[in-house]
Formats: sequence, C-alpha cells, structure tokens
Amino acid sequence: MAKILILEDDTTFAQLLEGFLTKNSHEITLVTHVKQSFKLIENQKFDLLLIDYRLPDGIGFEIITHSRNLSLSTPIIIMTSFNDVRTAVKSIQMGAFDYITKPVNPDELLMVIKNSLNKKDAKDIKTEAIDSDFIKGKSTTADKLYEHIALVSPTDMSVIIQGESGTGKEFAARTLHQQSKRALKPFVAIDCGALSKDLAASELFGHVKGAFTGALNDKKGQFEAADGGTLFLDEVGNLSYEVQIKLLRALQERVIQPLGSTKQIPVDVRIITATNDDLLNSIAEGEFREDLYHRLNEFKIQLPALRERGGDLELFINHFIGLSNRDLDRNVKSISAEAKSLLLNYDWPGNLRELSNVIKRMVLLTPGDVAQVSALPDEMMISVNQQTLPGNSSDLKAVNEQNEKAIITETLIKAKHNKSKAAKMLNIDRKTLYAKMERYGIE
Repeated sequence: MAKILILEDDTTFAQLLEGFLTKNSHEITLVTHVKQSFKLIENQKFDLLLIDYRLPDGIGFEIITHSRNLSLSTPIIIMTSFNDVRTAVKSIQMGAFDYITKPVNPDELLMVIKNSLNKKDAKDIKTEAIDSDFIKGKSTTADKLYEHIALVSPTDMSVIIQGESGTGKEFAARTLHQQSKRALKPFVAIDCGALSKDLAASELFGHVKGAFTGALNDKKGQFEAADGGTLFLDEVGNLSYEVQIKLLRALQERVIQPLGSTKQIPVDVRIITATNDDLLNSIAEGEFREDLYHRLNEFKIQLPALRERGGDLELFINHFIGLSNRDLDRNVKSISAEAKSLLLNYDWPGNLRELSNVIKRMVLLTPGDVAQVSALPDEMMISVNQQTLPGNSSDLKAVNEQNEKAIITETLIKAKHNKSKAAKMLNIDRKTLYAKMERYGIE
C-alpha cells in the first residue's frame, strides 16, 4: 500500500481516481488547490504525489519547486493534456519522476505508479553504469554527433551539452565519460534543477557539522565523490548566482571548501554540463556569469531534436517496442500501416522521452502481436492533421473541426463509448453524434 496525494481540480475525475487506486490497495488524499497541497506535504509524509498540471491557483511546476525546497525525495507524477507534452517533459527536467497524459488509461496509470514507487531513492544523484538499453542511431546527424563525442572524450576539456528536453543529454554525458581516460573512475550526475537554492552548495562542496541548521554531521560533497572522474551538472543554468561563484573558483583553482570549514580540499574532476536553454540569454539577463560560461564552454555539443534525426526515428520505435515487450511481458511484433504512418509523421515535441512513453503505452494496450492506431493517443492524430491543414492554424473552419473531433473523442472515452451517454454529455442528440462520428472517422 502506498500513501498517495492527488491534486486535481476536476472533482469527478479525482473521485474516479480515488476509487480506482483505493481498489488497488492505495491510501488516497484528495485536494483541489496548490496551496492545500503545500500544507499537506509540509506536515505529512506521502509515498507519491499525483498532480494535475493546470490548477485553479497555479501549475504543477510549483509543487515540484516546493518539494525541492523542502528537500523531499517523494516521486511526483504530472497529469496533463497531450497538447502540454513539451511542458510535461520540462517538469521531469525540474525533478518530476514521470508524466501521464489525459484521458488516463487505468493500466498505464498503474504501470507508471509502480515504476515510481520502485525507483531508487538516490536523491537526484545518479552514479549507475551507462545505460545498455540505449542505441545511437545511424543517420548522418547521429554520425556527426558521435564524431564530436569521440573527438572530445579523450581530452579533459569542459563540455556543454545543449538540446531540447528529452533528447538524451545525460546519456551523451555518460558516453563522454565512458570513452575518456577517466572511465574507471566515478561518474556523478547531479540534476541542478532538483536542488534547492539553500542546499546546492552543500551538495556540490559538502559541509562540516554545525555549518547550518540541520547540519548534524560532516557531509562529503559531490566534487569529492567524483574525484578523478567526471561530474555531470544537468540544467546548470538553475544554479544560484552565489553557487556559480563557488563553482567558478573550484574550476579555476581546482580546490573546494566545504561549508563552515576553513580547509581547502584539492579535487581532480572533469566537468560536463547540460542545459535545454541558451545560457547566452541567461547571461544577457544577468542570471548566469559570463566568466563561468566561458570556463564551462571549452567545447559544445548540440543534441538534435528527434524530428531532425531522419531514419533514426523508425530505429528508435523498434528499439522501444523491444524494451516494452520485455518490461511488460507483451509480444508486439509489428505495427499497422496507419499506426506507423502516425508515428513517423508526428513532430515529437518531447523527443526520445515522449517516444519512449508513447511506445510503452502502445505496447501495454496491444494484447496481440500487431499494434493498431487505436493504441496511440487520439491527440497525435489531431496534431498531425493540424500540421498538414491548408493554411494551418489560420484555417478557422478546419481548426474548429479538429477541436470538435477532439472533444467528441474525449467525451466518448469518458462515457466508456456509451453513445447515448456521450450525446447527453455533449448536449446533442444521438443522430447528430453518429453523423459527426462518421464525418470525422471516429470508430
């Protein structure tokens, strides 16, 4: 049994979730507003937070930030509409464990919850070996990327890896480490976006007992933990200005000073950083030190978005099907022509992470050996259709039709495909509903 806090302002949907998860032996607490959730997570211990992205008094990011500031390691799952996938992937960069799109599929929800509850409690610091479940790709873009990695790996140059959310920046950093002369030494990854402003300096440089309230023992920082190896700072742009000064000094002088200590400790660490934002903009806005940027940017690697990787997309689809078959005990051997066309024509704003989630959901919803288009989110079809509409978003009639199709599809799912009930919910008669379903090709 897990103690789960659900933050959802749609009370009917929240009650359905509560009933379903209670039947699956979980203890549920429901709230509808961000401020209510703040009070609860400050005073109670939860095993999981299940959070809607758009709320009456805020957004899901605020709960992630608040949890981070409280130094909580409770896994967070964001529930969002398919149109907000890019934002959902960003929430993972900020510290959420995963996301799930609405309408929520019960089996998918249980799978995501199980994965989050089984996650390693590593407090955002990962030192595992390189992920053998990953593949490189074979496109010209992939070849160029790995040429750059092979070129800079043997050196001690500081590297910035830049790319959209979900493009695999940590995997690229691990590859750099594995191909370097430091490969037998530690690889330590820190998600700077998941560190509270107050604890970031302690996490990086360590502290001595009594350095601040709550410092009950001496703590070794991650610079020391990575000594001789590689320190990977993901979302480095989130570090406070004060910590940036300490980081610059550590890189220039190759020494660190734990908080509350007068002792300087020599360190030999290669720094790799990653960001999905352009740090030059942060410099222009006075949020990131220019001297630190130049120290970190001895070599830059730009990770391409999935939509720019050509034939690699089909390679990744097959790869993720294989992994999902293994993890979910399924036997999907092929994809229908319609489903494959949809997968290849969608623009994947959430990149590899979104592709992995969509394929895992597709495999989960495929009982046989051929995956059909019905196992893919309806919103993918809407998105692809909108990309190819004449005049695109300026074609008002076409956009309205796509919106109407989306609403009908969502309502049918809510009504469990009971057409009489769906017609009532839509405030139209059954005859009109049947006509619209036929017009839009809704099965």
